[in-house]
Amino acid sequence: MAVGTDADAVLDHPAVDTEGRELLTELVSIPSVSGNETEAAEALAAFFERHDREVWLDDIGNVRAPGDDTILLTSHIDTVPGDIPVEIQESDDGPELWGRGSVDATGPLAAMAIAAVETGASFVGVVGEESTSRGAWHLIENREAPEAIINGEPSGWDGITLGYRGLLEGTYVATSESGHTSRPDPNAIQHAMSWWERVEDVFEPDEWIPVFEQVTTKPVEFEGGISVDGLSMESTMEFQLRVPPERTPEEVRELSDGELETGTVNWTEFIPAVMTSPRSEVARLFRVAIREQGGDPRLLRKTGTADMNIYADEWGCPIVSYGPGDSNLDHTPHEHLSLAEFDHSIAVLIEVCEQLGVGETEETTEQAQ
Repeated sequence: MAVGTDADAVLDHPAVDTEGRELLTELVSIPSVSGNETEAAEALAAFFERHDREVWLDDIGNVRAPGDDTILLTSHIDTVPGDIPVEIQESDDGPELWGRGSVDATGPLAAMAIAAVETGASFVGVVGEESTSRGAWHLIENREAPEAIINGEPSGWDGITLGYRGLLEGTYVATSESGHTSRPDPNAIQHAMSWWERVEDVFEPDEWIPVFEQVTTKPVEFEGGISVDGLSMESTMEFQLRVPPERTPEEVRELSDGELETGTVNWTEFIPAVMTSPRSEVARLFRVAIREQGGDPRLLRKTGTADMNIYADEWGCPIVSYGPGDSNLDHTPHEHLSLAEFDHSIAVLIEVCEQLGVGETEETTEQAQ
């Protein structure tokens, strides 16, 4: 459990008064950083077993609970690192559950598990979304496409995410001869800094254009210094570029490579951007369901990247991203989720599944296996 947490005390809190809230609290209380999701995955599978649903952990650790493949409900089990004591706090809007993953994305994951049990929809909890999306890629390779997908990520219970930017990742490497630091010649560290400054200039932010429509740049890891043998200076920088739907990966790579004077760049991954239509049947049904719960639907575009990008590109079926929680709290020390919002999201998911016709037939499609 997270540091400073008494999981039993949290589960015994009066606000944890529904099966959904209990599942949410249990899962948030289990650390599930990328690469260490097994305990949380087993707890999630046990929930489906208690409801007499077929369920198993596949070869990579995804929780698979096949059902009516009219819709696939899927979210990720893993979280980013960071210990946040799991506790219930009272606010003006009612009780809130604090803890790593409560928003990203254990809240959406638990809401979808409840909706899947209530409606009979297909469900998959995937691993590794916060690192390499290995769970989503494994699913693509080992399962046929469903008719439609709801991907679990925080949008707020009254929000529907229709778009994410794409992701380009790469590694810059440079070397230079070692020498006294008083020499004016640039060393490998300076070469890396200079190239990155030029790339940032190429994609300089424009305050008049929404961030979603721009390329943004971010170094994520840097190593540099004298080599082990003492004969050279080395630098290595891992970086990411977020790419909007209007820009091609080839264009962004070419512009970045065009600023390269010294060193080499190895482009390691590209995940394409996604932007779906607000007029799709799935999006329409979400708007209706949110209004029925007393909300005013919001259509969102997110500046990050998610498994939704992969599913949209590889499967091409109708897809939206949805889930309770304020995405501004993702990965922060202040991650917490309103339990009332969590309840609303379950009601919305159940309504959308039922309106799509989930559960009208008893047959479980073979492709969901």
